[in-house]
Amino acid sequence: MANKNILAQARALTLPSREASLNREASVSEFWNENRKLLEAAWSEWEIENKDDLLISDETLLDPRLRKAIKDAWENPEKESAVADLWEEIIPGVYVAQFFDLDRLADFRKYLEAVANSKVPKRAPYGIQLNRYGMMLDPRSEGHLAAPNFQAFYNDMMDRYMRPIARLLLGTYGYDNQTFGFSIQYNPDKDKDLRAHTDASSATLNININLPEEKFTGSEVDFYNKASGKMVQAIFEPGKAIIHRGNVPHATHPITSGQRSNLVVWLYGDRMQIPRGSTSSYGSANNSVSEVVTPESISARARWSLPDGPKDTIAPF
Repeated sequence: MANKNILAQARALTLPSREASLNREASVSEFWNENRKLLEAAWSEWEIENKDDLLISDETLLDPRLRKAIKDAWENPEKESAVADLWEEIIPGVYVAQFFDLDRLADFRKYLEAVANSKVPKRAPYGIQLNRYGMMLDPRSEGHLAAPNFQAFYNDMMDRYMRPIARLLLGTYGYDNQTFGFSIQYNPDKDKDLRAHTDASSATLNININLPEEKFTGSEVDFYNKASGKMVQAIFEPGKAIIHRGNVPHATHPITSGQRSNLVVWLYGDRMQIPRGSTSSYGSANNSVSEVVTPESISARARWSLPDGPKDTIAPF
Protein backbone atom coordinates (compact mmCIF):
# COMPACT_ATOMS: atom_id res chain seq x y z
CA MET A 1 0.00 0.00 0.00
CA ALA A 2 1.24 3.50 -0.68
CA ASN A 3 2.29 5.37 2.46
CA LYS A 4 0.13 8.37 1.66
CA ASN A 5 -2.95 6.14 1.71
CA ILE A 6 -2.29 4.33 5.00
CA LEU A 7 -4.06 6.83 7.25
CA ALA A 8 -6.97 7.19 4.85
CA GLN A 9 -7.38 3.41 4.62
CA ALA A 10 -7.32 3.03 8.40
CA ARG A 11 -9.80 5.85 8.94
CA ALA A 12 -12.15 4.38 6.33
CA LEU A 13 -12.48 1.07 8.18
CA THR A 14 -15.94 0.22 9.51
CA LEU A 15 -15.53 -0.68 13.17
CA PRO A 16 -17.43 -3.51 14.84
CA SER A 17 -20.59 -2.38 16.57
CA ARG A 18 -20.58 -1.60 20.28
CA GLU A 19 -22.93 -4.53 20.87
CA ALA A 20 -20.62 -6.94 19.04
CA SER A 21 -17.65 -5.65 21.05
CA LEU A 22 -19.43 -5.96 24.39
CA ASN A 23 -20.50 -9.50 23.46
CA ARG A 24 -16.93 -10.30 22.35
CA GLU A 25 -18.21 -11.80 19.11
CA ALA A 26 -15.63 -13.68 17.01
CA SER A 27 -15.98 -11.13 14.22
CA VAL A 28 -14.59 -8.42 16.52
CA SER A 29 -11.33 -10.26 17.11
CA GLU A 30 -11.14 -11.09 13.41
CA PHE A 31 -11.53 -7.40 12.51
CA TRP A 32 -8.65 -6.26 14.72
CA ASN A 33 -6.35 -9.10 13.75
CA GLU A 34 -6.99 -8.70 10.02
CA ASN A 35 -6.22 -4.99 10.21
CA ARG A 36 -3.37 -5.08 12.74
CA LYS A 37 -0.55 -4.28 10.29
CA LEU A 38 -2.55 -1.52 8.63
CA LEU A 39 -3.34 0.10 11.99
CA GLU A 40 0.26 -0.13 13.23
CA ALA A 41 1.41 1.53 10.00
CA ALA A 42 -1.30 4.17 10.37
CA TRP A 43 -0.20 5.10 13.87
CA SER A 44 3.38 5.48 12.65
CA GLU A 45 2.20 7.65 9.78
CA TRP A 46 0.04 9.69 12.17
CA GLU A 47 3.08 10.45 14.32
CA ILE A 48 5.10 11.52 11.30
CA GLU A 49 2.28 13.69 9.95
CA ASN A 50 1.90 15.45 13.32
CA LYS A 51 5.54 15.47 14.45
CA ASP A 52 5.66 19.26 14.87
CA ASP A 53 2.63 19.33 17.17
CA LEU A 54 2.81 16.07 19.13
CA LEU A 55 4.40 15.59 22.52
CA ILE A 56 7.21 13.05 22.61
CA SER A 57 6.14 11.10 25.70
CA ASP A 58 9.04 10.18 27.97
CA GLU A 59 9.83 9.82 31.66
CA THR A 60 10.13 13.60 32.13
CA LEU A 61 6.32 13.47 32.40
CA LEU A 62 6.71 11.67 35.72
CA ASP A 63 7.16 13.06 39.22
CA PRO A 64 10.70 14.47 39.67
CA ARG A 65 11.25 12.85 43.08
CA LEU A 66 10.18 9.49 41.73
CA ARG A 67 12.39 9.89 38.65
CA LYS A 68 15.45 10.65 40.78
CA ALA A 69 14.84 7.77 43.17
CA ILE A 70 14.30 5.36 40.27
CA LYS A 71 17.43 6.58 38.45
CA ASP A 72 19.53 6.17 41.59
CA ALA A 73 18.16 2.69 42.26
CA TRP A 74 18.94 1.48 38.75
CA GLU A 75 22.48 2.76 39.15
CA ASN A 76 22.82 1.31 42.65
CA PRO A 77 20.03 -1.04 43.81
CA GLU A 78 21.13 -0.62 47.42
CA LYS A 79 19.51 2.83 47.25
CA GLU A 80 16.06 1.36 46.55
CA SER A 81 14.74 2.40 49.99
CA ALA A 82 14.41 5.93 48.61
CA VAL A 83 11.86 4.57 46.13
CA ALA A 84 9.92 2.78 48.87
CA ASP A 85 9.88 5.93 50.99
CA LEU A 86 7.78 7.73 48.36
CA TRP A 87 4.92 5.22 48.70
CA GLU A 88 2.39 5.35 51.54
CA GLU A 89 0.94 1.96 52.53
CA ILE A 90 -2.79 2.40 53.20
CA ILE A 91 -3.46 -1.30 53.90
CA PRO A 92 -1.22 -4.36 53.46
CA GLY A 93 -0.46 -4.72 49.76
CA VAL A 94 -1.86 -1.30 48.71
CA TYR A 95 0.36 1.79 48.29
CA VAL A 96 -0.18 5.38 47.06
CA ALA A 97 2.30 7.90 45.60
CA GLN A 98 2.60 10.81 43.18
CA PHE A 99 3.41 9.34 39.76
CA PHE A 100 2.94 12.06 37.13
CA ASP A 101 4.46 15.53 37.43
CA LEU A 102 1.51 17.90 37.86
CA ASP A 103 3.34 20.53 35.81
CA ARG A 104 3.54 18.13 32.85
CA LEU A 105 0.23 16.34 33.13
CA ALA A 106 -1.50 18.83 30.82
CA ASP A 107 1.04 18.00 28.11
CA PHE A 108 0.23 14.32 28.39
CA ARG A 109 -3.50 14.95 28.32
CA LYS A 110 -3.08 17.11 25.22
CA TYR A 111 -1.36 14.13 23.59
CA LEU A 112 -4.24 11.84 24.54
CA GLU A 113 -6.69 14.35 23.10
CA ALA A 114 -4.76 14.21 19.82
CA VAL A 115 -4.97 10.41 19.94
CA ALA A 116 -8.72 10.60 20.53
CA ASN A 117 -9.11 13.03 17.61
CA SER A 118 -6.87 11.04 15.24
CA LYS A 119 -9.77 9.00 13.81
CA VAL A 120 -7.44 5.98 13.74
CA PRO A 121 -9.48 3.00 14.99
CA LYS A 122 -8.60 1.75 18.47
CA ARG A 123 -10.28 -0.72 20.78
CA ALA A 124 -11.69 0.17 24.17
CA PRO A 125 -11.52 -2.35 27.02
CA TYR A 126 -14.33 -4.89 26.79
CA GLY A 127 -17.22 -4.16 29.11
CA ILE A 128 -17.04 -0.35 29.03
CA GLN A 129 -18.60 2.33 26.87
CA LEU A 130 -16.50 3.47 23.92
CA ASN A 131 -15.48 6.74 25.56
CA ARG A 132 -12.67 9.03 24.44
CA TYR A 133 -10.06 7.73 26.84
CA GLY A 134 -10.95 4.05 26.69
CA MET A 135 -8.20 2.27 24.74
CA MET A 136 -5.83 -0.68 24.94
CA LEU A 137 -2.16 0.17 25.48
CA ASP A 138 -0.18 -3.07 25.22
CA PRO A 139 0.89 -4.63 21.88
CA ARG A 140 -0.57 -7.97 22.98
CA SER A 141 -4.03 -6.39 22.79
CA GLU A 142 -6.11 -6.12 19.64
CA GLY A 143 -6.55 -2.55 18.42
CA HIS A 144 -3.93 -1.12 20.80
CA LEU A 145 -2.43 2.37 20.65
CA ALA A 146 0.53 1.47 18.43
CA ALA A 147 2.03 4.95 18.04
CA PRO A 148 5.81 4.25 18.29
CA ASN A 149 6.65 7.12 20.64
CA PHE A 150 3.83 6.20 22.99
CA GLN A 151 4.93 2.56 22.96
CA ALA A 152 8.48 3.60 23.88
CA PHE A 153 7.08 5.57 26.86
CA TYR A 154 4.77 2.74 27.89
CA ASN A 155 7.53 0.12 27.81
CA ASP A 156 9.91 2.42 29.69
CA MET A 157 7.27 3.03 32.35
CA MET A 158 6.66 -0.70 32.78
CA ASP A 159 10.32 -1.79 32.69
CA ARG A 160 12.05 0.99 34.59
CA TYR A 161 9.27 1.96 37.00
CA MET A 162 6.38 -0.40 37.60
CA ARG A 163 8.17 -3.76 37.63
CA PRO A 164 10.91 -2.89 40.15
CA ILE A 165 8.46 -0.92 42.31
CA ALA A 166 6.09 -3.90 42.40
CA ARG A 167 8.97 -6.24 43.23
CA LEU A 168 10.12 -3.94 46.02
CA LEU A 169 6.73 -3.26 47.60
CA LEU A 170 4.69 -6.35 46.72
CA GLY A 171 7.20 -9.16 46.16
CA THR A 172 6.08 -9.98 42.61
CA TYR A 173 9.47 -11.21 41.34
CA GLY A 174 8.94 -14.23 39.09
CA TYR A 175 5.37 -13.28 38.20
CA ASP A 176 5.95 -9.97 36.46
CA ASN A 177 7.58 -10.51 33.08
CA GLN A 178 4.36 -9.95 31.09
CA THR A 179 2.67 -6.56 30.77
CA PHE A 180 -0.85 -5.34 30.05
CA GLY A 181 -2.50 -1.93 30.05
CA PHE A 182 -5.56 0.10 29.18
CA SER A 183 -7.07 3.51 29.81
CA ILE A 184 -10.55 4.14 31.12
CA GLN A 185 -12.81 7.07 31.88
CA TYR A 186 -15.65 7.17 34.39
CA ASN A 187 -18.67 9.35 33.57
CA PRO A 188 -22.00 9.70 35.38
CA ASP A 189 -23.91 8.90 32.18
CA LYS A 190 -21.61 6.15 30.83
CA ASP A 191 -19.16 4.02 32.80
CA LYS A 192 -19.83 5.21 36.30
CA ASP A 193 -18.58 2.45 38.59
CA LEU A 194 -16.98 -0.98 38.81
CA ARG A 195 -18.27 -3.80 40.99
CA ALA A 196 -16.14 -5.56 43.59
CA HIS A 197 -13.47 -7.68 41.93
CA THR A 198 -9.87 -8.82 41.99
CA ASP A 199 -7.49 -8.47 39.04
CA ALA A 200 -5.91 -11.18 36.88
CA SER A 201 -2.52 -9.71 37.77
CA SER A 202 0.28 -10.09 40.24
CA ALA A 203 0.39 -6.28 40.47
CA THR A 204 -1.88 -3.47 39.31
CA LEU A 205 -0.83 0.18 38.94
CA ASN A 206 -3.79 2.55 38.61
CA ILE A 207 -2.80 6.14 37.73
CA ASN A 208 -5.17 9.08 37.77
CA ILE A 209 -4.58 11.50 34.86
CA ASN A 210 -7.15 14.16 35.74
CA LEU A 211 -5.85 17.72 35.64
CA PRO A 212 -6.08 19.64 38.95
CA GLU A 213 -8.98 21.74 37.63
CA GLU A 214 -10.94 18.66 36.49
CA LYS A 215 -13.02 18.06 39.59
CA PHE A 216 -15.29 15.06 40.10
CA THR A 217 -17.43 13.71 42.92
CA GLY A 218 -17.89 10.10 43.90
CA SER A 219 -15.76 7.40 42.23
CA GLU A 220 -13.98 6.49 45.47
CA VAL A 221 -12.22 3.12 45.50
CA ASP A 222 -12.78 0.66 48.35
CA PHE A 223 -10.02 -1.82 49.16
CA TYR A 224 -10.77 -4.80 51.40
CA ASN A 225 -8.26 -5.31 54.21
CA LYS A 226 -8.19 -9.09 54.68
CA ALA A 227 -6.30 -8.76 57.97
CA SER A 228 -8.87 -6.51 59.67
CA GLY A 229 -11.93 -7.47 57.64
CA LYS A 230 -12.63 -3.79 56.97
CA MET A 231 -12.85 -1.64 53.87
CA VAL A 232 -10.38 1.22 53.37
CA GLN A 233 -11.41 3.99 50.98
CA ALA A 234 -9.02 5.75 48.61
CA ILE A 235 -9.74 8.87 46.58
CA PHE A 236 -7.84 9.46 43.34
CA GLU A 237 -5.98 12.75 43.03
CA PRO A 238 -4.40 14.22 39.86
CA GLY A 239 -1.25 12.38 38.85
CA LYS A 240 -1.37 10.01 41.84
CA ALA A 241 -1.09 6.25 41.51
CA ILE A 242 -2.26 3.32 43.57
CA ILE A 243 -0.24 0.10 43.28
CA HIS A 244 -1.61 -3.10 44.76
CA ARG A 245 -1.49 -6.86 44.54
CA GLY A 246 -4.01 -8.15 42.06
CA ASN A 247 -5.63 -10.36 44.69
CA VAL A 248 -6.73 -7.41 46.86
CA PRO A 249 -10.53 -7.07 46.43
CA HIS A 250 -11.58 -3.59 45.38
CA ALA A 251 -14.60 -1.75 43.98
CA THR A 252 -15.31 1.70 42.55
CA HIS A 253 -18.18 3.83 43.82
CA PRO A 254 -20.45 5.50 41.24
CA ILE A 255 -19.15 8.81 39.94
CA THR A 256 -21.79 11.49 40.49
CA SER A 257 -20.33 14.48 38.64
CA GLY A 258 -17.39 15.29 36.40
CA GLN A 259 -15.12 12.68 34.83
CA ARG A 260 -12.29 10.54 36.13
CA SER A 261 -9.62 9.37 33.67
CA ASN A 262 -7.04 6.71 34.55
CA LEU A 263 -4.29 4.56 33.09
CA VAL A 264 -4.37 1.01 34.43
CA VAL A 265 -1.40 -1.30 33.91
CA TRP A 266 -0.78 -4.86 35.06
CA LEU A 267 2.11 -7.26 35.52
CA TYR A 268 1.82 -11.05 35.56
CA GLY A 269 3.84 -14.13 34.65
CA ASP A 270 3.97 -16.26 31.52
CA ARG A 271 0.58 -17.50 30.32
CA MET A 272 -1.25 -15.49 33.00
CA GLN A 273 0.63 -17.00 35.94
CA ILE A 274 -0.01 -15.14 39.19
CA PRO A 275 0.94 -15.85 42.83
CA ARG A 276 -1.14 -18.30 44.85
CA GLY A 277 -4.24 -16.76 46.36
CA SER A 278 -4.78 -14.34 43.47
CA THR A 279 -8.26 -15.20 42.23
CA SER A 280 -9.90 -13.05 39.62
CA SER A 281 -13.40 -12.06 38.60
CA TYR A 282 -12.11 -9.47 36.12
CA GLY A 283 -9.86 -10.84 33.42
CA SER A 284 -8.71 -14.26 32.29
CA ALA A 285 -10.33 -17.38 33.71
CA ASN A 286 -7.28 -19.50 32.89
CA ASN A 287 -4.83 -18.21 35.47
CA SER A 288 -2.34 -20.64 36.93
CA VAL A 289 -1.10 -19.88 40.43
CA SER A 290 2.11 -20.37 42.38
CA GLU A 291 3.66 -19.45 45.71
CA VAL A 292 4.19 -15.79 46.60
CA VAL A 293 7.80 -14.62 46.56
CA THR A 294 8.65 -12.40 49.53
CA PRO A 295 10.74 -9.26 48.94
CA GLU A 296 13.29 -10.50 51.48
CA SER A 297 14.03 -13.64 49.45
CA ILE A 298 15.21 -11.69 46.38
CA SER A 299 18.34 -9.55 46.16
CA ALA A 300 18.12 -5.84 45.40
CA ARG A 301 20.15 -6.42 42.24
CA ALA A 302 17.57 -8.99 41.02
CA ARG A 303 14.71 -6.60 41.68
CA TRP A 304 16.37 -3.96 39.50
CA SER A 305 16.73 -6.15 36.42
CA LEU A 306 14.79 -6.92 33.25
CA PRO A 307 13.20 -10.29 32.45
CA ASP A 308 15.28 -12.21 29.91
CA GLY A 309 12.44 -14.17 28.31
CA PRO A 310 10.26 -13.02 25.39
CA LYS A 311 6.81 -11.53 25.82
CA ASP A 312 3.94 -13.92 25.20
CA THR A 313 0.81 -12.93 23.26
CA ILE A 314 -1.83 -13.80 25.86
CA ALA A 315 -4.02 -10.84 26.81
CA PRO A 316 -6.44 -10.99 29.78
CA PHE A 317 -9.19 -9.27 27.75
